Amino acid sequence: MPDDLLREMGRTGSGPRVLEMLVADQRRRRLLVLRALLDAVRAAPAGTLPAGTAEGVLRDWKLLEEAEQADPAAARRIVHYAHTGPWAERCLRALTVTGQAHRAAAGLPYLAALGAAAAARAGLRFSTDVPVRNGELTLPTLGHYRPPAGMGYPGTVSRVQVKGDGNLLWLHLDGRAVDHARDHASRRPDVPHAVEVRRGPDGVWRSAAPGWRPLQALRTEDGQTVLIDDADPYRDEERHSNPYGLVAADTVDAVARTQWHTAWRDAQPWLRLGDGTRAQEAAALLDCFVPLAGLPTAHCSATRREAFGALLSTTPHSGLELAGTVVHELQHTKLLALSEATVLHTADNTPAYWAPWRPDPRPFDGLFQGAYAHLALADFYLKVALTDTVPARRDTAWADHCRCRQQVEAALPALLGSNRLTPQGRTLVKEMAAHHTRLKENSPPDGHLARAAAYVETSRVIWRRQRA
Repeated sequence: MPDDLLREMGRTGSGPRVLEMLVADQRRRRLLVLRALLDAVRAAPAGTLPAGTAEGVLRDWKLLEEAEQADPAAARRIVHYAHTGPWAERCLRALTVTGQAHRAAAGLPYLAALGAAAAARAGLRFSTDVPVRNGELTLPTLGHYRPPAGMGYPGTVSRVQVKGDGNLLWLHLDGRAVDHARDHASRRPDVPHAVEVRRGPDGVWRSAAPGWRPLQALRTEDGQTVLIDDADPYRDEERHSNPYGLVAADTVDAVARTQWHTAWRDAQPWLRLGDGTRAQEAAALLDCFVPLAGLPTAHCSATRREAFGALLSTTPHSGLELAGTVVHELQHTKLLALSEATVLHTADNTPAYWAPWRPDPRPFDGLFQGAYAHLALADFYLKVALTDTVPARRDTAWADHCRCRQQVEAALPALLGSNRLTPQGRTLVKEMAAHHTRLKENSPPDGHLARAAAYVETSRVIWRRQRA
């Protein structure tokens, strides 16, 4: 990573060159992981995986290749989708750790869902069996199907036959089509032969069947879309990827969907403040939102290292709140991607550092990540405070700016004084400090800075007392 781009990132911004490099590197890594997974399946000793598993993977891979040949953009939408990463990495880890092959065997059939989704997007004529998980069929980026209660859907079915042809999909649910091992006499007459799903002019896959739910898409004026993904089984599978212990929401009801759409529309002007950098980052880096289940009055968000492009968040209350969340979490996304492209420090994961934004001790990398994200928030809220014409909202923005600014000021000495930074890491941190100094050229209204300083100092005192 050239020094001029490191300094650009140190100012928390990212122009086209930075974004292009980060995205390209992440996509190369995704392809390498997928290829490593395919090679690991091929090289697995006899008996490692259940009979037919490797053959199924090769068959599903072939469908993915056919989709790529027919429509490269359609296939890459699936290959580079945020949640394809966690699936691939989990399967690869399981194949390379002794005694974990059963986990790989359970996850590998999901490649059929990826292949089917890519083939559908490419408009191919195809037929493949897709696994059912917890009674639900998921087609990544398209939608998911759960038969309504009372339809007699066989609860033991593990796979569904998915057929595609152009803009149409058929999900065959009868026992014979779903599971060829089932006896013909076991078919239930009240189960529909197939569910029809049709792609509309807007690209959304819809069905009259009550159990089908397409993924909702948030749109911007220039046609950019971001999915609201409440279906992908790998969207937060480990259930510990956010610091508050919240889990991914199972469904997004009509009220929450309206809140998401309204907040995303209202977030756009805030993201375009200044030179529009934050909007450009969202367009390049943000693939989907993963709604978190939580209290209606609370708000929290998170980013997963292995799910590049996914942002986990509770339902936003306003456009400004969602814009701040996007700014915050995309800084984590950028720094995580940068840390995979170049080594920024050699510190271990010992949680020993005080971070003014968290009550628990943080490892050096956590301090680094938090300082970087809060510096961007200080920059963002300063722009809001300097441009907003609504007095109450402007005052809140000044308070948020001062709090984030003081928190970063308290964290910078530990970063600047560390002997574990690499030359690249030091270039980045020094530019962060320089940008922090530039932010201080703007004087907030009386009282805001004093209150923010007192807030941070109180956090420091509590930290010391707890460890006395």
